[in-house]
Amino acid sequence: MPSGPTFLLERAFPDGHVCGVDEAGRGPWAGPVSAGAVILDPNMIPKGLDDSKKLTAKAREALEPQIKASALAWGVGFATAEEIDTLNILQATGLAMRRAIEALSVKPAHALVDGNYRFVLPCPVTPVVGGDGKSLSIAAASILAKVARDRLMVEMDAVYPGYGFAGHKGYHATSHVAALAKLGPCPIHRRSWAPIRALLGG
Repeated sequence: MPSGPTFLLERAFPDGHVCGVDEAGRGPWAGPVSAGAVILDPNMIPKGLDDSKKLTAKAREALEPQIKASALAWGVGFATAEEIDTLNILQATGLAMRRAIEALSVKPAHALVDGNYRFVLPCPVTPVVGGDGKSLSIAAASILAKVARDRLMVEMDAVYPGYGFAGHKGYHATSHVAALAKLGPCPIHRRSWAPIRALLGG
């Protein structure tokens, strides 16, 4: 059995283009959830594609332009902290995925989506548990989603200084907890998250 992602799942859908879809940032206390959608060219697949969590930041950043240059189409979408609070994180993740697919320059006939939830997207969906380690298209999407979100959180560090967003990217960290205790939440904190809700008095 192959030890990393392959193109086998994509080849199971021969009628039309197949896009891989994955998200980044479902767990943080601050910032958006992001999603990537990628239709790979089977003849031009960058080497080294894997689950973004298994790659270093440097490796992800090196692969991002290669994916964008070689893919038949790619898209990235976000759902804001406010949308997460309004919709809930699951529905906001689906919204980010929908936006990523809608950003594709080529309309996909099918989407392979990481996880076990069948999101309602602009094309038929097959959920794939552990998909970023099985499908090259999902792995590529995971890299685009992660790099795009990390880049945005670095930008947010300049907009909302003092929280350390460039380092922890909005996730739970000792420095983040200390900053929240000192400064209180900022506009990109997820107010529906229990630790933030507690700081706001319930």
